[in-house]
Amino acid sequence: MGDTGTGTDEGARPDPVLLTQPAEGTPDVVETHQALREAADALAAGRGPVALDTERASGYRYSQRAYLVQVRREGAGTFLIDPVALDDRIAPLIEALADTEWVLHAASQDLPCLAELGLHPARLFDTELAGRLAGFERVALGTLVELLLGYHLEKGHGAADWSRRPLPQDWLDYAALDVELLVPLRDALEEELTKQGKLEWALEEFEALRVAPPAPPRAEPWRRTSGIHRVRSPRGLAAVRALWEARDALARQRDIAPGRVLPDSSIVQAAVASPATEDELLALPVFRGRAQRRIVDVWMRALRTSARLPKSELPDPSPPHDGPPPANRWGDRDPAAAARLSAVRVVLNGIAEANRLPVENLLQPDLVRRTCWRPPAELSVEEMRAALRDGGAREWQIELTADALVQALSEVQA
Repeated sequence: MGDTGTGTDEGARPDPVLLTQPAEGTPDVVETHQALREAADALAAGRGPVALDTERASGYRYSQRAYLVQVRREGAGTFLIDPVALDDRIAPLIEALADTEWVLHAASQDLPCLAELGLHPARLFDTELAGRLAGFERVALGTLVELLLGYHLEKGHGAADWSRRPLPQDWLDYAALDVELLVPLRDALEEELTKQGKLEWALEEFEALRVAPPAPPRAEPWRRTSGIHRVRSPRGLAAVRALWEARDALARQRDIAPGRVLPDSSIVQAAVASPATEDELLALPVFRGRAQRRIVDVWMRALRTSARLPKSELPDPSPPHDGPPPANRWGDRDPAAAARLSAVRVVLNGIAEANRLPVENLLQPDLVRRTCWRPPAELSVEEMRAALRDGGAREWQIELTADALVQALSEVQA
């Protein structure tokens, strides 16, 4: 599977045209409610789908809120809206976009922070997801714009601290360019999906993404601390948990990304070293720094609290999973399930290749694992369809995979 979805001869493709600024120039940032009302009126009077994007401050701030919202519509132009300056009061924009189709790239990254502002799409087109379904191996916005539209977008500020004020001009140019060509890209991808007979598949995917509920909070988020595998004892895990929770409270209070308060590696190092005094803790790398010295009492309090916990309150080193164990352990835990998973993966890879799809878009990997770990009691197509549907598979996915899954599992069990 390659970037051949358009049937274009890459050798004959001209060099892309570099875009460093929007065709109509970069607009001023909308920072007042009067300017917001004027922008909303223009957008409501525009036509066609609405291109949207957001800029956050991931890696800098604790929250995942939007610090800038970019909106563009044919007949209205581009608007850069600062929700911080507007105190998140954007009712006119909500009203203007209420019954429009939204075009986003990698919508799952933007929809949560847009929802926090009260913005919810009535219809959705995700250009990244469309690119995957159309068979493009590389689906970054800039890559798809080059392949399908012949333009090269000036990039480089996506990981910047967008909570900074005022925002530099080159950042604003970048932000405006991110929505400049989204609608033309949408149209090109819709044409390609139609040509391949996949448009209905894409529409199902977009709708599932649009109505998906927010992900539930993790029961024990501290277990995702990077490097935690180095901590093997329940007492050590209690130290990781206590330090993680102390860091999270500080990060939330200061609205700073947790990793900037204390790196994961330092949490693990302290849990392994188990320092008994402040001096021992301050002897560890990172904790020697001035910033950590000022709050060393916070970390020592967490460590001492975890050291005093009774055994009954220590974390389980092997907590129960909501679902099957990691697939690399199946061979030891359940060889029959491992054989089922191996056979099903072969079949799904074949279907994905035949349809020029990423296998993870053909069927969600977690659903594949769950189905192979505990298949339907009756291996019939009807039961398999029901199991896949209950697991969140879309109808197009069920049509492509249910029969083949039943056949593969039946052959393994024969």
